[in-house]
Amino acid sequence: MTDVHSKGTLVAVTFGSRHGGPWSGQIVEAQGESVLLGITPTADAIVGKFRTYVAIVTSGGMQRTSRDANTDLYLLFNAWCPQDAVFLADEAARREYVMSDYGVIFQGTVSAMSQRNWMYGQFERGVLDACIYILDASRMPIYNRGNIIQLVRKGSAMINSQDDNGVLVGNWSDDYSMGMPPTSWTGSVKILLQYANTGVSICFAQCWVFAGVFNTFLRCLGIPSRVITNFNSAHDNTGNLKTDLIFKTDGTPDRRNTRDSIWNYHCWNEVFIVRPDLPAGLSGWQVVDATPQETSDGHFRCGPASVTAIKEGLLCHPFDSGFVFAEVNSDVVFHKRDRYGTLSPYRVDKTHVGQGIYTQAVGSPAPMDITHTYKYPEGSADDNRTMARAEEYGCERDHSELPDTQLTVTITAGLVSLGHDVNLAVDFQNQTEHSTTVQAHLAGSVVFYTGVISKSFRDQNFTVTVAANQTERVMFRIPAQEYMPHLGSQLSLQFIVTGQADDQSVSAIKVIEMQTPSLTLMVSGQPQVQQEMIVTVSFTNPFNFPLQGVHLAMEGAGLVTHRTRYYSVIEPLSSISWKESFFPRLDGPRCIVAVLDSISLRQVTSSVLICIVHTGYC
Repeated sequence: MTDVHSKGTLVAVTFGSRHGGPWSGQIVEAQGESVLLGITPTADAIVGKFRTYVAIVTSGGMQRTSRDANTDLYLLFNAWCPQDAVFLADEAARREYVMSDYGVIFQGTVSAMSQRNWMYGQFERGVLDACIYILDASRMPIYNRGNIIQLVRKGSAMINSQDDNGVLVGNWSDDYSMGMPPTSWTGSVKILLQYANTGVSICFAQCWVFAGVFNTFLRCLGIPSRVITNFNSAHDNTGNLKTDLIFKTDGTPDRRNTRDSIWNYHCWNEVFIVRPDLPAGLSGWQVVDATPQETSDGHFRCGPASVTAIKEGLLCHPFDSGFVFAEVNSDVVFHKRDRYGTLSPYRVDKTHVGQGIYTQAVGSPAPMDITHTYKYPEGSADDNRTMARAEEYGCERDHSELPDTQLTVTITAGLVSLGHDVNLAVDFQNQTEHSTTVQAHLAGSVVFYTGVISKSFRDQNFTVTVAANQTERVMFRIPAQEYMPHLGSQLSLQFIVTGQADDQSVSAIKVIEMQTPSLTLMVSGQPQVQQEMIVTVSFTNPFNFPLQGVHLAMEGAGLVTHRTRYYSVIEPLSSISWKESFFPRLDGPRCIVAVLDSISLRQVTSSVLICIVHTGYC
């Protein structure tokens, strides 16, 4: 017979002088035949749902209550308890990383950062049961669910469906006909409830959706967590610290033979936990990632990986530290193929990858730069020590011996609104004592945010002569009508300039994230619990073409459940307005998020903050 007592799945709590199990019991109040009991679990107790029974010993024997679902006890991790594996000392941080049920996820590029509001909704009805269902569906033994390391590792695997029928199906194509586009979600609640009700993986997700839903799962179970965005995130398929970009003899990108990619951004999560399995100093924030990129011990999951260990290059420690280290530290190596097919490196960029790592600030929607927690300043003595240590643990770096470059090229561009022309400035700098003529090429493409080419729209050769010790600027105007027919649902344009002068090769990459129009959200009514309020969403189509198949969605944790509205077409310069009434359920600072999504226009969002009161002040 299984000893359920030793596994912690059956706990006897006694009151008064009677000896019992590890949990403590206290009689708080007794009035007549009614008794109020207090129960204090141990800090390492199993997390989940316990059936609760009360046994009374009398002279006539023992009587026990029957099964009653209304008395089930939910046990979570406790960031307020110093003995708990998730203890977080700072109260403001606990409010943000455990209690806050909405937040901001950063997207775009490091030079043109955009943000997307996300409803975590961990306190919405049914969400906690959905998170426990995920653990049940994973077949994780109940007696292991008090182990924070095993639990977050299992959660990382279960949020994606890649090999275990988990919550979300990833899709990085432009075809979302079999589900919902990743850009159409307002938050986690609908996803989790649908998964728990059907047991069927939900279509579709990309990295910020995986991170948003995982954040809900973690906070719902009491684990301090936050969503992280790494700008220029390397996805290296060869297991080293080199991201290899290959160019043909004529200077054009060799898409077919370039296996590595650089994502404009990639979102993952951090959890704040104790790591008793690691040396001292490596607890605290840990990377966990639910986006299915590579397998870890046979499953698509990542982490927990100590952020401090990543910064120090201590890649021998579990879990997946080397993979995360490469995401933020890879060197970008530019190779050129000669006419015989031989590859030769001609440029190494050690600063492009991991240019900025951000999360939401505590108590504010503003971005907080946490790059310094992952890496030392580029080229510093500490950085060199970290890189040398990483190589000792098997992460190979680039050691190409390249001549000093006396010809360089850079690309600059301002912010570009969707549907407007793009103006590029390409600067060639000649640091030699003689004039030089550059045979150059400009490639323009629509790209997925993962760096993968969707459509190419410009391949242009040009020649520029640069005087000695001078900089020559070449301007390019890309009309909107040139890129718009190829844009589809993507919002990123990538421009690559390559050049050849004498025996020197140069190159530069610029990614432009298009700025989209926004929705207008207005709220009216008395901001008080259970008092009717009205939210109005309005939008004007600013383009000279109709928007077809337009889906609008809104939700607000504690305010309004997920609601949708469909418009078959919004004509050019036409406006739509959508009103919904709601009755606030929870007080405090609240947020409503709205999203507009159509085949030809995505990433249109807006949000509004409301302070809901019972009486008095918020």
